[in-house]
Amino acid sequence: MLSLLYDAKSRNMGDHLDLLLGVVLMASPVLRISSCSFDGQMALYRFCNLTQVPQVPNTTKSLLLSYNYIRTVTTTSFPVLEQLQLLELGTQFTPLTIDKEAFRNLPNLRILDLGQNQVDFLHPDAFQGLPHLSELRLFYCGLSDAVLKDGYFRNLESLTRLDLSKNRIQSLHLHPSFWELNSLKSIDFSLNQIPVVCEHGLKPLQGKTLSFLSLADNNLYNRVSVDWEKCMNPFRNMVLETLDVSGNGWTVDITRNFSHAINGSQVFSLVLAHHIMGSHFGFHNIKEPDRNTFAGLARSSVIHLDLSHGFIFSLNFRLFEMLKELKVLNLAYNKINKIADEAFYGLDNLQVLNMSHNLLGELYNSNFDGLPEVAYIDLQKNHIGIIEDQTFRFLEKLNTLDLRDNALTTIYFIPSIPTVFLGGNKLVTLPNITLTANFIHLSENRLENLDDLYFLLQVPHLQFLILNQNRLSSCNQRHAPAENPSLKQLFLGENMLQLAWETGFCWDVFKGLSQLKILYLNNNYLNFLPPGVFYHLTALRGLSLSSNRLTVLFPGDLPATLEILDISRNQLLSPDPDLFASLSFVDLTHNKFICECELSTFINWLNQTNVTIFGSPEDIYCVYPSSYAGTSLYSVSTEGCDEEEVLKSLRFSLFILFTVTLTLFLMTMLVVTKFRGFCFLCYKKAQRLVFKDPAKERESDTYKYDAYLCFSSKDFEWVQNTLLKHLDAQYSDQNRFNLCFEERDFVPGENHIANIQDAVWSSRKIVCLVSRHFLRDGWCLEAFSYAQSRCLADLNGALIMVVVGSLSQYQLMKHQSIRGFVQKRQYLRWPEDLQDVGWFLNKLSQHILKKGKEKKKDNDIQLQSTTTIS
Repeated sequence: MLSLLYDAKSRNMGDHLDLLLGVVLMASPVLRISSCSFDGQMALYRFCNLTQVPQVPNTTKSLLLSYNYIRTVTTTSFPVLEQLQLLELGTQFTPLTIDKEAFRNLPNLRILDLGQNQVDFLHPDAFQGLPHLSELRLFYCGLSDAVLKDGYFRNLESLTRLDLSKNRIQSLHLHPSFWELNSLKSIDFSLNQIPVVCEHGLKPLQGKTLSFLSLADNNLYNRVSVDWEKCMNPFRNMVLETLDVSGNGWTVDITRNFSHAINGSQVFSLVLAHHIMGSHFGFHNIKEPDRNTFAGLARSSVIHLDLSHGFIFSLNFRLFEMLKELKVLNLAYNKINKIADEAFYGLDNLQVLNMSHNLLGELYNSNFDGLPEVAYIDLQKNHIGIIEDQTFRFLEKLNTLDLRDNALTTIYFIPSIPTVFLGGNKLVTLPNITLTANFIHLSENRLENLDDLYFLLQVPHLQFLILNQNRLSSCNQRHAPAENPSLKQLFLGENMLQLAWETGFCWDVFKGLSQLKILYLNNNYLNFLPPGVFYHLTALRGLSLSSNRLTVLFPGDLPATLEILDISRNQLLSPDPDLFASLSFVDLTHNKFICECELSTFINWLNQTNVTIFGSPEDIYCVYPSSYAGTSLYSVSTEGCDEEEVLKSLRFSLFILFTVTLTLFLMTMLVVTKFRGFCFLCYKKAQRLVFKDPAKERESDTYKYDAYLCFSSKDFEWVQNTLLKHLDAQYSDQNRFNLCFEERDFVPGENHIANIQDAVWSSRKIVCLVSRHFLRDGWCLEAFSYAQSRCLADLNGALIMVVVGSLSQYQLMKHQSIRGFVQKRQYLRWPEDLQDVGWFLNKLSQHILKKGKEKKKDNDIQLQSTTTIS
């Protein structure tokens, strides 16, 4: 994988951005060998149902025999394989017996894996004859204490790593042969049943330096009473780079006693995770750690202390006072809610403090006193809502502050540091404060005004700005665009820039970003790009416009320096291939291409271009016409699209015919438009003379009402005058419909929801008169939801939506139930001109009389539009 646009800092500090932009997958050949085969140096025989070791050439360096049925390994099991370095014999499906000097014919073996076997018998001399063995894996083999007591590891002078985890070892009494293991660096005793470890048991390890020693998950010192005067220091005269005693269920008393017992032993990294220290919230029967808990580690040179995954509720006074050399302190995944004054005093060398995933709600000025060298503080995933102004001001070495996923509403407290993580909070606006960071993370907040973006772009030396998943949608532009030659990457995905740009303002937001290389504008509902919006981005190399609503790109929209473009998941119909000719990589997947002759130039370019096209060919497909729907553009033929030569002789005739037709059409339209009300009345009179009254011919059905009129009670007078008097049969005998509405037909005293449900399911159609009062009426919106439920249940168009008044598309889309309807279905709009009312009532009557179809046809090509009487 080759990254073209991300440098190391953005990868380490940024979120896991799942966009494709900036990453190019380089296909490299990978050696693949099938199971039960040999390729010259590696013999792979996993899952081959073997009952004995197969014969392999003496050139083999790796022999993998796991997941077979080998029962016995003896001296004669292997031929002489002088070059073999790795032998994997773990996870046999049958009990395993390992005889004396079973691996003698493998003199240069480096790694022996016997893990996850049921070892019925292991000879004490099984590993003799392996002078170069450096790693021995014996995890999960059902081994007992004998493997340590009886000298199984004699003469393994090269042994570096020994894994005895997940066995049945109940005591540590090492055989004197461990004195001879001068290369031993790592021992794993985790997940055994070792209750106590004392000095005499580990005496053969004295004088050694181990990089890793694990006694985790053994219930160590937990369920037995320990006489520490007799047990003494189990790690005397040892140097341990990492000691893992996590998961043993240690309380404060056990931790304090252990710390005093190992006083003086050098332990650079002590892992005490998954403990039970601390009272937790609401409990007081378990002690909180205090200044004596870790006092015994004063002379142990502890540099890293891991106290994560516990129940610590309060950090008490000078809790870590004796850990003068500590540099990394991990307190994550506890229940910390209180930090006492001077809690961190004594940590003069601490550089990294991790307090993420706790229960902190407020931070005070004195909380982090005593940390003169701290450079990184991780406070993410707490509940922090208030931070006093001076909390971080005096931490002179602080350069990274992580406050993601809290409840902050302001950032007055931010000090002058290079890196700030503030994502996942509740910031609505940014105060006018001085910022000096070069990396600012503000995603998943509630920022709405682009003024905040203008403000952030003025931060000097800012290189990375992440504003994904905010609500940027308005523009007051109180700040003028400023030169920012340092910004390299800007993330504005998953906002609503369309709402700001469609007002005609903030088109200069990127002005002055002369060194910007990466820009993300994905998921911003964009249906156009402001002219010249990228004009000043003279260094831009990567641009993401994916998941918007762009239907066309014009020449000049894209910067000349652009190399990588993600324009996937838009609504491009017939793009101009010249726009992509200068790119190196482009993603065009999941657009709405119209596969007609106008697209032939693009299809030819797609099949011939040297530009790397991201995505599968099946993801670049036609949506229209229906005969080509879902067909890959790579499979569409452009033959027969050069017909203009044949039609040249007909152009003049077509021109004359078109001109005459257009003139007649315009004259007709002018007359009809000017006198459309009168024309409609004439049409209706003629229709009554020629045809019978449709109301009399209408078949009876099972519905109680022809339609249920759902409207706000504040609109009743208007509805009565404009609709009921002209449609409802009880108002006039000449009206054809039996209508239902709340003021007349709802049963008094009955549950209102029940009335609505009965009206919805007892009516052939539901007519919702959506006005401003309707959108503010919860009962109306509830009735609209029930009507939609009926549509889904019956698979028909029972719901008729009529928009009344000057309601915009945006106002309708703000309501979730209505938004889903207007995106997929047609709706009517009440006419503004009074002469169109008769026409509209006739149109509405036809919709009420129309029977719903059981299945919508040609759904793939149906236009999502509105029927408007203008």
